[in-house]
Amino acid sequence: MFKAIVSAETLTSALDSVSVLVDECKIHLEEDGLEIRAVDPANVGMVDLSLDASAFESYDADGGLIGVDLSRLEDIAGMAESGQLIQLELDEETRKLHIQIEGLEYTLALIDPDSIRQEPDIPDLDLPAEVILEGKDVNRSVKAADMVSDHIALGVDEGEEFFYVDAEGDTDDVHLELTQGDLIDLQVGPAHSLFSLDYLKDMNKAIPSDTEVTLHLGEEFPVKIYFGFAEGQGQVTYMLAPRIQSD
Repeated sequence: MFKAIVSAETLTSALDSVSVLVDECKIHLEEDGLEIRAVDPANVGMVDLSLDASAFESYDADGGLIGVDLSRLEDIAGMAESGQLIQLELDEETRKLHIQIEGLEYTLALIDPDSIRQEPDIPDLDLPAEVILEGKDVNRSVKAADMVSDHIALGVDEGEEFFYVDAEGDTDDVHLELTQGDLIDLQVGPAHSLFSLDYLKDMNKAIPSDTEVTLHLGEEFPVKIYFGFAEGQGQVTYMLAPRIQSD
């Protein structure tokens, strides 16, 4: 059983955070909110999302599981104008999701959850450095690196105590430093890893510019990227595997 009413902005933010990595996913309809975990087909990027029941105008669920085509559900949610509410109701017999946006009614065929890629286990990593910065600084870093390269290095200088972004192209280089004064917070630790810029660009699309973003980093370890949305009632954690640099 699942029946809910949610703002178009909240639903779209949640779907966008997942669709940057996968085309379809399993949604856990828990009593206290929605949960989604997914990994991209190359096993390089993963997402762990939760949206609390309190983020909804009304929410009633009993622990079911559905599979959805994200692009189709996003298209439907995109029909709503800013400020409009979206009603969702699961028909258990037909295994279809009924969606209402004011006068518009849409019936979405669901996907068998067993046919969707297995959900990843989010590894519990001991990442020594923590960087908290604004979403707009993440965007600036990604855009700067994208001008010269398809890879981006993220790290922390322990001695000088700053977070840095490096990108090296065939002819041009980019180096960006953010000091304690530029950041919301910085816990220094040994950290330097190289990542595919394509994945970070996709993840960056879902990060609001005005939100706090927390990065957990190590040396040639995955980066863990955490941010909230829907006034903190939604949480997204991305994990991106590094490109191991050969000597």
